[in-house]
Amino acid sequence: MHITLSTHKDIPLQAILDLYKANEWSSADKPEQLYQGLMNSHSLVSAWHGEQLVGLGNAISDGHLVVYYPHLLVHPDYQGKGIGQMIVAKLQEKYAGFHMQMLTADGKAIDFYKKVGFERAGETEPMWIYGGDEH
Repeated sequence: MHITLSTHKDIPLQAILDLYKANEWSSADKPEQLYQGLMNSHSLVSAWHGEQLVGLGNAISDGHLVVYYPHLLVHPDYQGKGIGQMIVAKLQEKYAGFHMQMLTADGKAIDFYKKVGFERAGETEPMWIYGGDEH
């Protein structure tokens, strides 16, 4: 299987919605906000199998010191094939030297992020105001 990564932001909204719905992410219920959020990200990496969007990750950053990775998702049919690692590696090309790289992980995502180099942030406590219900 040949997967192509892209950093271009010309992704059709329907392809994004299909990916988010396949993963049952509640942000798919707010398509315009989701699309604008992704398009206005500091970085956006997408993974393609032919014409199908099979993965996506984004970064929000000040461009110098801090980066936050809000979304990383791979279509369920393509999970476990290294696509998430490819997306993280592509993001790391840009942000590896940053003082602070942050994300929020739960469930099976925790082991994935540990495998690609992230660790629990000391004694910090995750906090949020969240409009979804899948966590």
